[in-house]
Amino acid sequence: MTILEHLRGHGVSFELLLHSPASTSARRAGCMRVPGGIVAKAVLIQTRARSLVAVLAATHSIDLDRLSTVLGLDRGEVRLATEDEAAAVFHDCEAGVVPAFGGLYGLMTIVDEDLATRPRVVFGTNSRHEAVWMRFPDYATLEAPLAARFARAPEPRGRTNHPGAGRRAG
Repeated sequence: MTILEHLRGHGVSFELLLHSPASTSARRAGCMRVPGGIVAKAVLIQTRARSLVAVLAATHSIDLDRLSTVLGLDRGEVRLATEDEAAAVFHDCEAGVVPAFGGLYGLMTIVDEDLATRPRVVFGTNSRHEAVWMRFPDYATLEAPLAARFARAPEPRGRTNHPGAGRRAG
């Protein structure tokens, strides 16, 4: 069952968005000319016991230490899945696509609290060239994700972490 069929089957209202093929959620945001903070990025996570889908804003990155804490696991027990592991789980998706609808694949889904505050979010489907624009509360009702803070926001532009940053040579 495709994500579109899943949404239609549950009576979820959405707008289908077609765009140039995008290999990442950040590129999807660029193709669609929308802010990356409202575009969902989904990542397959492996633990010793199971796989799960982590969903966060395209502008953010996963903090595996925070995610480990949220899941009650040691840091060494949580890792990003390999491309082969993702392909085996998401066999009905284009290569490299990880959908934000883990429940459709029998997986737990965890969503970052920052994304969960957005009234509407763009979610990818089974392909690299289409997405759906829908209300986040509808996604939450359908997917019933665990909401927690596990993502890092990007550093503001122009900031750097090294000690001499911002000093001019004199």
